Amino acid sequence: MQVAHSAVIVTGGASGIGAATAELLAKEDAEVFVLDLRRRIDAADRVRGVEYLPTDVTSPEEVRASVATAAAGLPLRAVVNCAGIGPSARILGGDGVHDLDLYARVVRVNLVGTFTVLALAAEAIARTEPDEHGQRGVIVNTASVAAYEGQIGQAAYASSTGGIVGLTLPAARDLAQHGIRVNTIAPGIVETPAEPREGPAAGVSFPRRPARPDEYAHLALTIIHHDYLNGEVIRMDGALRAAPLSAEAR
Repeated sequence: MQVAHSAVIVTGGASGIGAATAELLAKEDAEVFVLDLRRRIDAADRVRGVEYLPTDVTSPEEVRASVATAAAGLPLRAVVNCAGIGPSARILGGDGVHDLDLYARVVRVNLVGTFTVLALAAEAIARTEPDEHGQRGVIVNTASVAAYEGQIGQAAYASSTGGIVGLTLPAARDLAQHGIRVNTIAPGIVETPAEPREGPAAGVSFPRRPARPDEYAHLALTIIHHDYLNGEVIRMDGALRAAPLSAEAR
């Protein structure tokens, strides 16, 4: 699947791995639409040629409107879901029981938000003309190694990303009849400008460092281009196998 001269959606594209992905896809001559919260877009270093659509992925109405905008011109061919949150809280901590509303919010943003974008974007992609191989598009979701090795304080985050892992294969099977592939990337530790991650990266086998956002972007592009990758979850973690306790959870 080629993205040149087609429309692409990147959620959570105002910063981090989403911003790196939007920038790379724009360099591939795709018409890129970033869906993110307005406050994050207002603070973003914008990429030339990328259109930013203020969107809350927990709002079906906002997602539907933004997908319609993205699909209004060139055919919508790819979606990369990067939007997510990861607060840390123990189930029983010093302040009592884990905030139940916080738990529900993490699942709503990470899992339900991913599904909402996936489903509504798939509806638009399914209306496009297939290529000569019957393909119409590809959706790349983002989970985390926490789906497999959630650390102390990650009950909500691990639950939500585990749901994304579990969603991958049935979504790929559901959408196969429409020529749409679905895959997931499960990153380990990823560096961000606001959050140095050198300490936790000591558990990475090799390379002994956090992943860079552009490495996520290149993997997402590889998945888009690789027509036989479908229903797969790919760990991008330098062979990290996370211990129970992280610096964030102490």
